Amino acid sequence: MNRVVITGMGIWSCLGKNLDDVKNSLFEGRSGIGFDPKRKELGYRSALTGIIERPQLKGLLDRRARVGMAEPAEYAYMATIEAMKVAKMEMDFIEKNEVGIIYGNDSVAKATMEAIDTIRAKKDTTLLGSGAIFQTMNCTVTMNLSTIFKLKGINFTLSAACASGSHSIGMGYLMIKWGLQNHIICGGAQEVNENTFGAFDGLSAFSIKEDNPTKASKPFDRDRDGLVPSGGGATVILESLDSALKRGAPILAEVVGYGFSSNGEHISNSNVDGQVRSLSLALKDAGLSPKDIDYINAHATSTPGGDKVEAQALSQLFGEYKTPVSSTKSMTGHECWMAGASEIVYSLLMMQNDFIAPNINFENPDEDSAKLNIISKTKQQKLNTVLSNSFGFGGTNSTLIIKKYN
Repeated sequence: MNRVVITGMGIWSCLGKNLDDVKNSLFEGRSGIGFDPKRKELGYRSALTGIIERPQLKGLLDRRARVGMAEPAEYAYMATIEAMKVAKMEMDFIEKNEVGIIYGNDSVAKATMEAIDTIRAKKDTTLLGSGAIFQTMNCTVTMNLSTIFKLKGINFTLSAACASGSHSIGMGYLMIKWGLQNHIICGGAQEVNENTFGAFDGLSAFSIKEDNPTKASKPFDRDRDGLVPSGGGATVILESLDSALKRGAPILAEVVGYGFSSNGEHISNSNVDGQVRSLSLALKDAGLSPKDIDYINAHATSTPGGDKVEAQALSQLFGEYKTPVSSTKSMTGHECWMAGASEIVYSLLMMQNDFIAPNINFENPDEDSAKLNIISKTKQQKLNTVLSNSFGFGGTNSTLIIKKYN
C-alpha cells in the first residue's frame, strides 16, 4: 500500500480567487455571500448566493479550448493551474508521466438551458456551435482539463451530489494507495448562476434572510432558516509519497483516511447511523481514534434537519473529547458539488497557518449543537490531524482525514 500525499492545491471561490486571499478571508471570518437581483426577477424565494467573479480565460487559453468549457470547467481550470504551480508540476513532467484526473461535478444547468433555448427559438440545431456538446455534458470539467493539460492517466467525473468533491479525493486516494496511479488531479466544481438553483430554491431549502446576506448562513445556530447556494472550483493534487519525494515536490499533507456510506433511507434527509458509519470507517482506515482528531470541518449547511443529524453524529463519536468544530459554509454558503474539495483546501490553509476558521453567525446553540465545541471566533491553534465531512442527497456520505506529513 502506498502512502498518499497532497502536493498541490488551488481555489477559486467566493472567499477569494487564490490561496492567499482565501486564507485571509478564513482567518478574518469574512463572508462571501451577497444578493443576486436576477434571481428575484425569475421568481426565486431567495436571491442569496456566493458572489463569484467569472474567470477571464481569453489570453490564457485559445478559442478552441475555451469554446467547450462550461462555467464549472472555467472555475476548475483556474484552481488547477494554481494547484499545479504549488505542486511544481510542469508540463514536461505531465507529458512524460501518467497524470490522471477525477473531478466532482453533478450538473451543468446554464449551458444545457441555453442550448435548449436556442433550439426552441431558432428551430435549427446547427446554430448551437461545436462547443455546446462539451459544455452540456456532466463531465465538462474532466474532458476539458484532460485535453488542455494533455493528461494520460485515469479520467472521469464523479457525480455524488454534495459529496462529489470529497468522493473525488477519496477515490483518487484509493487508486494511488492501491498502486493503480501515482499522480491524480482531484477536486470539485459548481456553477453559480441564476439558472442553476431554481429546483433547489423550490424546495424552500434556502435562507430568506435577504436583509443581511452575510448573516444568512448560520450552521448549527438555532435561528438558522436554510442554506445559501454557492460554488466555484477547488483542486488538490494527490501523489504517492515515493513519487513526490522522487521529484522533490512540496508535501502539504498526507491523506490518511477515507470513509463512505449510504444512508439507505430518505432521498433528501440524513440519518445519524449513515454518518457515524462514514466517520468510523475513515477513522479505522487512518488507524486513529476520535481523540486523535484536532479539528472537524463539518458539512453543516445551515439547514435545521441536516445540522441536527450531523451534530448528533459528531457528538456520539467526539463529544467527550470536545473536539473543535466549525462549518466554513457559514462564510461560503453551500458550495454543493465543489464543497467536499474546497473544504479540504480550507482545512489545509488552516493547518499550514495554525488557526481554526470560525463558524460565523453562531450565536445561539440548539439542544444538539450545544453538545459540540463549536468555534465561533478565529482560534490560533496548531492542527496536526483534520477531519472533513461531506453528505449529499440520496444519502451519500464521505469523510476524509488529512494529517501533517512526517
